[in-house]
Amino acid sequence: MEVIKDWDIKLEIVKTKKGVLLHKIQVGENHFFLEQNPLKDSKYGFAYRKIKDIYPEFYMFWEIKNNKYTGRLLTGVILDKNAIDKFISDILKDDIYKKFVDEMEEIEENKK
Repeated sequence: MEVIKDWDIKLEIVKTKKGVLLHKIQVGENHFFLEQNPLKDSKYGFAYRKIKDIYPEFYMFWEIKNNKYTGRLLTGVILDKNAIDKFISDILKDDIYKKFVDEMEEIEENKK
């Protein structure tokens, strides 16, 4: 693999005014992604809480630039390979993905 661009990213755990611990991904000056607060009484807080009940390793981060929400999200889940099938099935609600062959790409050495 050839590195085209890289960033110095800082992962932090921050504490809100109400004492909730959240992950924060700092990607630049005045630019970061803040984890959705699962305890927030809102549509996204409620949804995040429910998703985390089923998939504790699922993460949802809101992008914030210059102290404003951009409306963009970074989401992801950390799963073992054997657990991804259930996650995909739940999201897709369809078995069509099973027709595809499970191929793993060869990992190339990083070039700088």
